[in-house]
Amino acid sequence: MKIYLAGPEVFLPDAVGIGQAKKRLCAAYGFEGLYPFDNEIVASPAGERTDRLIYRANESLIRRADIGICNLTPFRGLSADPGTVFEVGMLAGLGKPLLGYTNVVDDLLDRFRRQEALSFDAANDAWHDAHGMVVENFGNADNLMIDCALVETGGHPMVRHKADPREVFRDLTGFEECLRRAGGRAAKPA
Repeated sequence: MKIYLAGPEVFLPDAVGIGQAKKRLCAAYGFEGLYPFDNEIVASPAGERTDRLIYRANESLIRRADIGICNLTPFRGLSADPGTVFEVGMLAGLGKPLLGYTNVVDDLLDRFRRQEALSFDAANDAWHDAHGMVVENFGNADNLMIDCALVETGGHPMVRHKADPREVFRDLTGFEECLRRAGGRAAKPA
């Protein structure tokens, strides 16, 4: 079974090494990992934009995958990386099972409350931000569309693991739990 490996770790300086570590873990659990950096992007003689070449290559990997495992750790803000969220939507839209993890255990509402002053409307049992917009309060790790996509397609809630803040994008504990949930069995040491 082929697993598409989505997440913001592609932006790390050691992104290739992280991808190789994830692919080794996939193999140890009996899967083949498909990592975005598996694609070799070569400048197009027709002058096509590199971003479009990357998009097409990653879309091709997603289509080849049987399942997706997505790192949904908050990235550059309160929520998951928008590129990873797009990949969640594409995988779900293609009817592929999804599993996801975050290396931050706090609910989305708790993260909002630490970042800005929210007001509580007791009459409507709702939290509002400074613009008067409702802030979700479902106990989810992220937006309901992300959390629910995991449960609806893959049958499991998001794995939440409290990683060392210095290793929040490198810690693979939650990733390995997703491999177990996908039905993988770690090979026994010889």
